Amino acid sequence: MRASGVLGQLVRFGIAGGVSSIVYSLVYLPLTHFVFPGTRAVLAVPFAFAVAVTVGFVLHSKWSFKDHGTRDGGFVQHGKFVAVQASGLALNAVVTWIGTAQLHLQPWVPLIPAIFLAAIVTFLLNRFWVFG
Repeated sequence: MRASGVLGQLVRFGIAGGVSSIVYSLVYLPLTHFVFPGTRAVLAVPFAFAVAVTVGFVLHSKWSFKDHGTRDGGFVQHGKFVAVQASGLALNAVVTWIGTAQLHLQPWVPLIPAIFLAAIVTFLLNRFWVFG
């Protein structure tokens, strides 16, 4: 993994993802407390994800995958990135909905599995499809 550069990408992706996750949480948690409480917490996901995706694109394209693949900056690559993030959004929304609406957990509880699942899926898609 070290020779192929995957280890470095994974570490950078983890740090950038951590920053994006903090940004996501800073938007999501106040929204679930003040605007979308209880079983409506899933409605906060798109807003929080939009902010986190903006931060994530800059970090991932300029740093996480800086030495890997192409950077055409064109519509196709941006479209692929948005599609990958949409898959992460869908995954986050499903996990949040199951946790809050079905299992009646506190809104912060689904953050943990949602963030880890989305990180795995989006890393693989970004590495092999968006920046491949």
